[in-house]
Amino acid sequence: MYRVWNFVTNYSLLLIAGALIALIWANINAESYHHFVEFTIWDHAPIGHLHDGHRTLTLHYLVNDILMALFFAIAAKEVWEAVILKEGSLRGKKAATPLFATLGGMVGPISVYLGLAFLLGEDKFSAVANGWAIPTATDIAFSYLVGRLVFGAGHPAVRFLLLLAIADDAAGLIILAIFYPSGELAPVWLLASFGAAIGVFLLANWLPRKMDRGNQMRPVSTWVRTKLHFLPYAIAACISWYGFMRSGLHPALGLLPIVPTIPHADRAFGIFSEAEQYLTDLLNKIEHALKHPVEIILFFFGLLNAGVEFSSIGDATWLVLAGLLIGKPVGIFIFGWIAARPLGLGLPQGMRLVDLIVIGFVAAIGFTVSLFVASVAFDAGPVQDAAKMGALFSFFAAVASFIAGKLLRVEKQQA
Repeated sequence: MYRVWNFVTNYSLLLIAGALIALIWANINAESYHHFVEFTIWDHAPIGHLHDGHRTLTLHYLVNDILMALFFAIAAKEVWEAVILKEGSLRGKKAATPLFATLGGMVGPISVYLGLAFLLGEDKFSAVANGWAIPTATDIAFSYLVGRLVFGAGHPAVRFLLLLAIADDAAGLIILAIFYPSGELAPVWLLASFGAAIGVFLLANWLPRKMDRGNQMRPVSTWVRTKLHFLPYAIAACISWYGFMRSGLHPALGLLPIVPTIPHADRAFGIFSEAEQYLTDLLNKIEHALKHPVEIILFFFGLLNAGVEFSSIGDATWLVLAGLLIGKPVGIFIFGWIAARPLGLGLPQGMRLVDLIVIGFVAAIGFTVSLFVASVAFDAGPVQDAAKMGALFSFFAAVASFIAGKLLRVEKQQA
């Protein structure tokens, strides 16, 4: 339990602190809060929001579009290892049922969100429809912590939940890239991003290994690793980010093409495994070097995005909550049942079908990614604020998880 709490402390408590400060500030003095959020760092900058025909770098853009790229890079690292490495958690038959359940955990919330929005009438539907992806998100750290508290550390449902959350993050990255561009699309700029990825892989990864072939001392690879370290990948990351920004895709995803090019371990230990801190591969070294900076970034992300006045609670708030608290459990249960029974993929030993309902409530804690999607799905204004409030209120899913666990008689299993 200690290392899970340590992970949550590292990556989430500062985020919560920032969000709470923002909520209090916005409800005491909304004008000063919004002035702080839109503080101009550099007018007529080469990067930033387009404003009156030129780009303006604001504090909000710096955090959401530039610095949050590091957060999404860490998420991408975990997904990449889960998919590509030996013993990766999303490899093989063991991941089949969780992947089906993940699909249900996206179809369910989208269906509930859009279905209820349709019932509100054409005008309101048009106003809120673009937020359909907000309730599809799952906050890995908090859902994993709540899952352990509900099921016990040794319950097979906890691992099932973790697989589902990782797959959900992967799907969320794809949704952000495809459905939420940050501007007018100019796909030709992606050539810069993927060119940088291919170039750094060939020059800093593949070529040194090829030159060292047959030499157990590996002098070229050692020189690149010790002298250049992460520098080639940092340069490639900047080029890739710029390519994403100019392409119209959300620049916070700009580092994703670079992550797979970085030398990595030959097996995955899991995102909460203490063993990863002792790995010497460059990918894990970069992740651990980014740990403290990302903590601070998440604090400012919460501070700059969670400042919502309680008076802004509206239709989007309840749609997001309904998508999470109804759509997630129903979708995960139905698709999990289809995978386990009709398709014969089964469930982990010791796990019941009704446990899928409890997992659905735990996975309904959207928070971080839900808040991010809300900030890009809508322009600043009442609808965005209402949707953000729904993302913040998703913490009530933790309470629903404990109630569901009691009603469905979950038996805790300690490790």
